[in-house]
Amino acid sequence: PQDPDRFARQVAQVLGDERGWRSDGWSFEQVEGGGDFQIMLASPDTVDRLCAPLLTRGEVSCRSGSRVVLNVKRWALGVQYYGDDLSGYRTYLVNHEVGHALGKYHVGCPAPGAKAPVMLQQTKGLQGCVKNPWP
Repeated sequence: PQDPDRFARQVAQVLGDERGWRSDGWSFEQVEGGGDFQIMLASPDTVDRLCAPLLTRGEVSCRSGSRVVLNVKRWALGVQYYGDDLSGYRTYLVNHEVGHALGKYHVGCPAPGAKAPVMLQQTKGLQGCVKNPWP
């Protein structure tokens, strides 16, 4: 089981980091209600339900409306492309899905060996790029 307070602290750390979306002029504040979007950690079945009609198949996360829905399976296990760097993958996951909430779309790898753009679907592969959790 995941500790919700620890999850909230990890998300706040990522969103408060100068290497993240703050470098693009964004700022974030946790509020009790009425925010622009809500970040949640959910089971694969719940992700599938909340992300529909997007087919997440219990494997990936999504942004759906005002919800950033992070899959607890990915949060706990990461992906092969990040190896044992679970912290780096979690950072990527938050930045990527929050990027969608900020209006960003998926992009490809710009060149072999380049840092992967955070909006590259790094959960599914790196397309020749090098893993990178930051915008």
